[in-house]
Amino acid sequence: MKVIWFELSDKDNRIDAFTRLNVGKIPLTDDELISALFLRKGSEPTEVPQLRALEWDQFEKALQADPFWYFLNNVKEDPRQNRIGFLFRLVVEANGWLKDKAHDDYEIFDAYNRQLKNEKASDVWLFVKQAFMQLEEWFEDRMLYHIVGFLIHQGSEPDELLKIAGGRSENTDEPSKKEFEKELRKKIFKKAISDESLGELKEAELSEKIRGRLEYLEYGKHSPEIRSLLLLFNIATLLEYKESNIRFQFDSFKRENWDIEHIRSVTDDQPQRHDVRIKWMEDSLAYLQALDSGNDLLKRIRDFVEPSQENKDDTFEELYNDVLECFQEKEEEESDHTIANLTLLDSNTNRSYKNAVYAVKRKRLLELDQAGTFVPLCTRNVFLKCYSPKATNLLFWEDEDREAYLEVIVQTLVKFFMEGGTKNA
Repeated sequence: MKVIWFELSDKDNRIDAFTRLNVGKIPLTDDELISALFLRKGSEPTEVPQLRALEWDQFEKALQADPFWYFLNNVKEDPRQNRIGFLFRLVVEANGWLKDKAHDDYEIFDAYNRQLKNEKASDVWLFVKQAFMQLEEWFEDRMLYHIVGFLIHQGSEPDELLKIAGGRSENTDEPSKKEFEKELRKKIFKKAISDESLGELKEAELSEKIRGRLEYLEYGKHSPEIRSLLLLFNIATLLEYKESNIRFQFDSFKRENWDIEHIRSVTDDQPQRHDVRIKWMEDSLAYLQALDSGNDLLKRIRDFVEPSQENKDDTFEELYNDVLECFQEKEEEESDHTIANLTLLDSNTNRSYKNAVYAVKRKRLLELDQAGTFVPLCTRNVFLKCYSPKATNLLFWEDEDREAYLEVIVQTLVKFFMEGGTKNA
């Protein structure tokens, strides 16, 4: 630490000088102020604050790891704050230490300051340690990692889940961890499927509820709900393989903004702007050239994308329909906006391949997967046609593919919720 000494003359006003020297400086954060409460020397032995400082450092380092941080949070932290500030706020909210209508910049510091006037620092610090250990336990446990991670992604607050974890059942023979897991599955069921009690449903009733929910949802009208269910489908798929150590990457999923997109292109969503139309044709051209360089369709696409002063948009619609027909994606009926034709795609792929044909999307996703870029397991399975009974043609997404895909989603979610305590009969 360096100290800068300012010498004032007798004529200087001390208050004005202090204000002038400190105006515009960065204010201390909650966690910096809280550190003064826990690490100061007082009635405790000297080694106690030293040990606390070591634990403080361990907590901060653990939270600095993105897999742990994004498991617990949906957004990046305030760049002015150390990540341990999240832990301090969590403890305050979980224990109800906030004053009503406080909501000021230092409400968390004030809460600890009040608490330490009535309790020993070691007792209050124990709350912080126990909360961190609970979060760490959830993170290390593969089952809880996925279930808790999904709920937090859906807006559940960690302090709310801590309260559930702290509850105890009258059935003392049942392990509390297993009971906690069941409670979380019931909570997921209410968020994603139905307000009915999961424990009262038989397997056949559960299957019917899930199928009805999936078939009701439509892209555009219910996009957030569909995105949540596709995420849950990925998580439930991973949890089916209990011996596997593969985990869903919440950090990559949240940072890269994965969203929903049609597996097979929809005719009522064709590109409108000229530059987007050019890009769409160039993507199709790159794929078709690898298959057949002598096709008349290729020549027409090359003519369309060739740099020219002439605006050729008047020929786009006919050419667009011919390309879709080539890829067997031209439909006379209404476009499919159901979940059976939807999967998770990252926003970059979405923007650059908007409404591209299935074959082009498949090529792009497999390139990402081969390069080691995060691709949700079920998205990868869709484009590898792992859910299709007969993967005879890997370039097209057909009706039987959609039907099989929907059936797998239903059955996977049924298995997931069956472990939440539904009736077997």
